[in-house]
Amino acid sequence: MKRIAHWLLAVATLAGFVGYTATASRHAGQEAPTFVTKIPSGYRDWQFISVAHEEGNLNSFAAVLGNDVAIAAFRNRTIPFPDGSIIAALHYRFVPSEENNKVFGRDQSFVAGAPTNIQFMVKDSTKYTSTGGWGFGHFNSDGKTVDDAFMKTCFPCHQKMKERDLVFTRYAP
Repeated sequence: MKRIAHWLLAVATLAGFVGYTATASRHAGQEAPTFVTKIPSGYRDWQFISVAHEEGNLNSFAAVLGNDVAIAAFRNRTIPFPDGSIIAALHYRFVPSEENNKVFGRDQSFVAGAPTNIQFMVKDSTKYTSTGGWGFGHFNSDGKTVDDAFMKTCFPCHQKMKERDLVFTRYAP
């Protein structure tokens, strides 16, 4: 009887080891996720952080918004940002406003044109360890994500802002 119990224990131990090894080998070599693949819900109701303007090929400006966690971090100058912080940049082309320019009597007014993309930074220091604790997301105006090659350019650029926890935007109270 003891022999059978020892044999069953050995078989159970071996089965557990094989199962663990198979699971571990499936995960070996897989990178932790670095990209945000879903648009966070409710982002249009988040609070205003600042605006951003990019010239050159981008020729756009953005409304930068943050969820409550990000807003509190900006207001309190908390660096690094706490997990749960989410920053959104809603990018638009800017176009001249003929209507406004008529009122001003010269060409000086620009307004939001067509939306170009929405970008997100999501702070989760456990999930996004390989990218400084931030997950990056870029969604075209149709709501679709861009390819991984494009997304791999986010972290190297943001990494240059280490002293501000990879965040370019400054809070504009």
